Amino acid sequence: MSAMRPHADLAESARPATHRRLAGDPGANGRKTLVEKDSAGTSAARAARRRKKRWLRRLVFLILLVGASAGAVWHFLPMTASPKQHAASPTETVARRDFASSVLATGVVQPQIGAEVRVGARISGKVERLLANIGDRVEKGQVVAQLEQADLEAVVTQREAELQLANAKLAAVESLLPQQTEKAKADVLRSRASLAKTEKDRNRAAKLRPTQAVSETDYDATVANHEMDKAQLTSAEKAYDLAKTEYVEQRRQAKAEIARAASALANAKVQLSYATITAPIDGVIASVSTEQGETVAAGMQAPTFVTIIDLDRLQVDAFVDEVDIGKVAVGQRAVFTVDAFPATEFAGKVSAIYPKAVIQDNVVNYDVVVDIETPYHGLLRPEMTASVTILLDERPGVLAIPAKAVQRQRGKTMVHVVADGKAEPRDIKVGWRDGPWIEIASGLAEGETILLEAPATNSQ
Repeated sequence: MSAMRPHADLAESARPATHRRLAGDPGANGRKTLVEKDSAGTSAARAARRRKKRWLRRLVFLILLVGASAGAVWHFLPMTASPKQHAASPTETVARRDFASSVLATGVVQPQIGAEVRVGARISGKVERLLANIGDRVEKGQVVAQLEQADLEAVVTQREAELQLANAKLAAVESLLPQQTEKAKADVLRSRASLAKTEKDRNRAAKLRPTQAVSETDYDATVANHEMDKAQLTSAEKAYDLAKTEYVEQRRQAKAEIARAASALANAKVQLSYATITAPIDGVIASVSTEQGETVAAGMQAPTFVTIIDLDRLQVDAFVDEVDIGKVAVGQRAVFTVDAFPATEFAGKVSAIYPKAVIQDNVVNYDVVVDIETPYHGLLRPEMTASVTILLDERPGVLAIPAKAVQRQRGKTMVHVVADGKAEPRDIKVGWRDGPWIEIASGLAEGETILLEAPATNSQ
């Protein structure tokens, strides 16, 4: 019996402690019931968790199954739309249009050369009257301002008096000097007559001298009288020549004085005219830079009073990129629109290309001048932004559709053609583009109907 004990102890020690307590404790029956209840509750909780996990796995599987089914339906659904689906979609008929290769540019409406004038004063003075307001229409020659004129009028009066004095001097010269000239001429004639008489007396005395009919004293006196008359004639002739020269010279000087006085008078009148500022062209007052009563000082640059713009002489300066400037030439047609009237298209023609580039933010553009041919009175104003299209080459009768109808799918260019009440995709090839239109090189025929937007089933 003693040999079997260790094995029994071992078996006893291998039993669970609970069981040992149940076997050895006096209250083993009560505790046995409590342990059994705890074991039953734990097993029920584990079973509930297992059932919940099974339901979650089934729910996830069901959701995945439904998603896969929906994806398969969407993937294998034919790419067609019912008439109700594409009936509401906008459509377009394939037709032929005239295409034109063009250059697009942004421009500005500007006055033509000579159509914008800054009017100023060429003299200094106080502004007595200012007759122009912004927006007033003026005609060429109309007075827009006046400066003070009292000092200028005084100068004109002084120059008039100087001219009158010069005319009086000329009159005196023409009245007195001819008389002196006539007197000198008479002296010449008298001296010649006296010389002729004394010459005869001398000759006669020379003939009578050998006969001693004339004394030596009388002969010498006759010769002396002849020589004296000869000298007097020479002097008279010189005085006559001098009188004639003096008359011509003083008359010339008097006339020059008259010319100088007349020029000074004309200059004074011009200075007086500068006090009245008039409009050099027909147009509209665009700005006023001075005030009535203000004193202006003229220097190297005349002070500007008003700016006048002729709104009937406008042009568009289109700034064309250097990449496209080689395609543009004088005489090409052009069209443009402005933001103020986006639905109105104005026609024009290229009239000039500036050789010097306009560089802004490292972008090189060239100024292309477009003369406006469409009547624009009252519509266009300077500094309006213009969207310019310069037409290069024209291609009539091009098969075309709106560019927005063209779709790119899976690397192919395609449109949706409506046939037998269904929208079917079709591959196409495109060519030129002219604004919102694009050329159809192949894939469509004239008269076919296309959708402007892809069907709803294809866009989802």
